[in-house]
Amino acid sequence: MKRAILALADGMVFEGYSFGAEGETSGEVVFNTSMTGYQEILTDPSYKGQIVTMTYTQIGNYGVNDEDVESGRPYVEGFIVKEYIDFPSNWRTKKTLHQYLNENGIVGIQGIDTRALTRHLRDIGAQPGIISTQDMNPESLVTKASVLPNMSGLDLVKDVTCNKPYTWDEGDWNLEKGYAQKSSTKYKVVAYDYGIKRNILRLLTSAGCDVTVVPATMLAEEVLGMNPDGVFLSNGPGDPEPVFYAIENIRKLLGKKPIFGICLGQQLLGLALGGKTYKLKFGHHGGNQPIMDLTTRKVEIAAENHGFAVDMETVKDKVVLTHMNLNDNTCEGMQHKTLPAFSVQYHPEASPGPHDSRYLFNRFVEMMEKERNNVIAKERMVRKVG
Repeated sequence: MKRAILALADGMVFEGYSFGAEGETSGEVVFNTSMTGYQEILTDPSYKGQIVTMTYTQIGNYGVNDEDVESGRPYVEGFIVKEYIDFPSNWRTKKTLHQYLNENGIVGIQGIDTRALTRHLRDIGAQPGIISTQDMNPESLVTKASVLPNMSGLDLVKDVTCNKPYTWDEGDWNLEKGYAQKSSTKYKVVAYDYGIKRNILRLLTSAGCDVTVVPATMLAEEVLGMNPDGVFLSNGPGDPEPVFYAIENIRKLLGKKPIFGICLGQQLLGLALGGKTYKLKFGHHGGNQPIMDLTTRKVEIAAENHGFAVDMETVKDKVVLTHMNLNDNTCEGMQHKTLPAFSVQYHPEASPGPHDSRYLFNRFVEMMEKERNNVIAKERMVRKVG
């Protein structure tokens, strides 16, 4: 097996073996605690700019198939595993993980102590790193990693958003029939693509929404011109603060249409309300985060993938805290006190992860129904007065 080296900006070096594509890649090194779902993780646009470490020990054992993807291609900058399994066993397997990574130019490293790496990142924090199968000089790689930019200040949305609007027709997955096709719809939703995951679109469709996905830069006036029942703000990569165009458009949409945001969508909503965000030490990445819905006191196990969070102290005059992470008490959900707008920091669409939080899509539908009824009632009142 060909040798490979992982070097972190702080000087920590791990030596292992190459799998996937050969070459050299760089990005912010983070860890993900999910036991399954590596294909969905690889194709999640929120990981643009990051090298992902899987904490589960064996990766690749069920291969890669054509269905479990969250976008058109992998977006991770690199992939780190303890033990890569090159002989997958699954009835849906189409190719090995090595083949998939190699075809898409993703550099991977296996055979390193991922437990030690994870503990180091947890103690020191997520940081830039390099995987290389070309430069085998540890000192050289550390020097290169030490001058890499961190995630703060990077607008990566522009690298993952769609180029033009498109409609989405695919619904939720069924074991016997695969992904369902759109049937009846009751609500028209415009979804801003900041790096949107396909399972979000599937669950919106399954909830009865006619979904049109639009680029992150589309003006609020154009969105309002489409006369949707609601606007969805998607997940996405990087620091929310440089995405000024999205923040400005959200400000113009507030109070005009019901808004539901997930992950980066929550952070952008918080900034649009005049709040602030901050970078977490090592972020939340995995499918086992404990979240309390403060409106019901129910604890959910949820999927997460984010490195920034909303500072609730800066928006508490406008929103109420609805969800909280029980590991570190960070904001996981908020709702505007007077306007039809709410968001969550975690991923109710899972992929991968548990399905505890899918009810949030129904909350969005209920909000759109309430606002539609309010509009009808106001129109009736105007006619009656007139």
